[in-house]
This record gives sequence, C-alpha cells and structure tokens, in this order.
Amino acid sequence: MKISVVTTSKSKQKDLVLSDSFLKDYNETLIHQAVTTYLAGMRQGSHKQKNRSEVRGGGRKPYRQKGTGRARAGTNTSPIWRGGGVTFAARPRDYSKKINKKMYKAALRSIFSELLRQKKLIAVEHPKISKPKTKEMINFLKKISLDSVLLIVDELDKNLYLSSRNIPNVDVVMPSQINPLILLKAKNVAVTPAAFKVLENLI
Repeated sequence: MKISVVTTSKSKQKDLVLSDSFLKDYNETLIHQAVTTYLAGMRQGSHKQKNRSEVRGGGRKPYRQKGTGRARAGTNTSPIWRGGGVTFAARPRDYSKKINKKMYKAALRSIFSELLRQKKLIAVEHPKISKPKTKEMINFLKKISLDSVLLIVDELDKNLYLSSRNIPNVDVVMPSQINPLILLKAKNVAVTPAAFKVLENLI
C-alpha cells in the first residue's frame, strides 16, 4: 500500500510504500490486553501500611478487664482504636503482567492499521528546526495542517525536542518510545519516512 508524504515545501509529493504490517485487522481483545499490561507495568506498587503488630504501643493492657463500663481491650494497637494498626494493611507488590512479545507487537500492528484505515496515520517529512523556538514548530504544524499530533521521528535532536515540549496536544517520540496507550490517545499520528522503516522492523 502507498501513502503520500506530506511536505512543507513546494516540491513534488512523494509516495511511501508500506509493508503488510500496517494492513492488519483490528483485534480489540488483543489491544485491550496490551494496554492493560502496559498500565499495570506503570504502577509503582510501593504502598505500605502498618498492621497491629507494626504500630507503636501495645505493650500493656490499656485498663483493667472489668468494672470500667467500657468494652474489653487487650491492646491499644487494635484496628478499632484510633492510632491502631490497619486491619488489611497494604503491602508492597508487583502489579506487572506478562504478555508475549509476539502478542504485544501484533497489538501495535493492529493499532497502526486501524489508524491508517481511519486516516489518522500520515507520513510527513522530518521537521527542520534550526533554532529551539516553539514558534518554528508551530509553523511546521500549520504547514501540515495539524494542531494535535503524535509525531514519530527516527532521530530526535535537541532543537526539535525543545521546540515541541511546550505545545499542548503535541508529542514527539522515537519509534522505540511508542506504546499502545500513547497511540490510542493520539488524535493524529504523523510518522517520518525514516521512522516508518524503523517501525516496520520493530513491529
């Protein structure tokens, strides 16, 4: 399949031939599994609470067993006491899930293919940013008629990074940084021809 490369100059438009990796069926179940796995892997899992054996105190019986009119109590670290331990205290844990590499790559191919079908995936020439100026990146986006885009480039230089980081709804990443979540959240995905070649090898 061919896709036209959007250019900012007046030169003749070029066509880019895409591989079969961008012509796959939409597999919602597989994509859901890939996104769930990615989100689970982002969780820190460093939460920690103290149970009744870990809070300070509890060395002696707070008051005598009978004659006070109050409920029996053997320790002030009881979960029903203020300042006591937590009944089912949270413990540090690993939330990450496993997904096979082939399944993960298949999910990415499925997402890219659906973006292409919906005409949300376009090919653009690599932006030429001479200075780290936000205005230069805005002018580039105006020329390709996009205000909200995930731009995938084969090489992320300093000028391009600094020029794009302050623009809302615009993200510039390299092929190695893509994931199912960032692709699904993107309103439009623009890829440079060189980045397309890298993606074909990655997915």
